[in-house]
Amino acid sequence: MNRLREYRDWNIQKIDDTVKLSHPGHLVTYTTGFGEIPLSTLRFLQANSQFIETVTSSGNKNWGPNYALAAIKIAQQFALPVLMQFELSGTMMDLQKFIDNIEGNTYGN
Repeated sequence: MNRLREYRDWNIQKIDDTVKLSHPGHLVTYTTGFGEIPLSTLRFLQANSQFIETVTSSGNKNWGPNYALAAIKIAQQFALPVLMQFELSGTMMDLQKFIDNIEGNTYGN
């Protein structure tokens, strides 16, 4: 999602388990292992989930049912809506869909 900086002047911050949010935002993470949430993402969410509005995750479709599963697991564990899932680094269409969903607030429906 670093490409996002080229298209929008949004405050984009790389997370780790020491980041403490004070404003709402949207989480973009990756899926690791067999559809698992990265440990640093899990720790971040434990401290900041109240500020997260949606979750998006990447994955690899070669993993079949485990594709981008981190978003689903986070959604279930932290009662958050999944904004979208995308493969690997995402395509330009994925990037535009992400922007459209955020700006159109389509996740709240």
